[in-house]
Amino acid sequence: MIVCKSKREIELMRKAGRIVADALEIANEIAKKGMTTETLNRKLEKYVLQKGGIPVFKGYRGYPKSICTSINEEIVHGIPSQRKLRDGDILSVDIGVEYNKYVADAAITIPIGVISKGAENLLNVCEETLNKAIETICANNRLSEVSRSIQNYVESKGFSVIRDYTGHGIGRKMHEAPQIPNFVNKELLKSDEILLQGMALAIEPMICVGKHYTEVLKNRWTVVTRDRKLSAHFEHTVVVTENGADILTV
Repeated sequence: MIVCKSKREIELMRKAGRIVADALEIANEIAKKGMTTETLNRKLEKYVLQKGGIPVFKGYRGYPKSICTSINEEIVHGIPSQRKLRDGDILSVDIGVEYNKYVADAAITIPIGVISKGAENLLNVCEETLNKAIETICANNRLSEVSRSIQNYVESKGFSVIRDYTGHGIGRKMHEAPQIPNFVNKELLKSDEILLQGMALAIEPMICVGKHYTEVLKNRWTVVTRDRKLSAHFEHTVVVTENGADILTV
């Protein structure tokens, strides 16, 4: 069931969102060649706790860390480790924070050192896609309009949309109804939701250079492109308003 959030709930989510946004800004500043993803995990976890937040990923269905760090062909759910970042890598950092029992979630993909023109284009298109999707959000619009805007823009730029993982509702829990596919199919159109004022959504295009097919590595978490081509991921938590989307993770 989709639950619309009250003004009080939205403000608590906004506080969580600010912690998320600041943590991602820190990641963007400090993620450099030679740093391990575990070091990044430790620093961001410390920051979140200092701000009174709870890293909501840690322990979620057994996930062992406070952030997800997905490198190059890794799409989502990469586990921080002693792996060192290298010049030319692209690093997706995804973080969720609970504050006073309310959750916000966001992600960015960070270039490490000098990256290829192709990788740079992938990152730019993914971030632009997120912004265009958010522009479609308004009370009384349909969820399929959000999904269609993502698919159309990504495919117009020659990239593929990941289909096995979606955006989602968010609030008291990290994953709430509705699911938000990044593409349109018959199943979505059959159950197409009308966006209502107060709905909180995590919009997260995941796109790739090659085909959209995925697989999960032996660690049972890290999702990669099956053809091992590059992938990028950007995400914001937003609230539907009468006049558009209120972005909470800024």
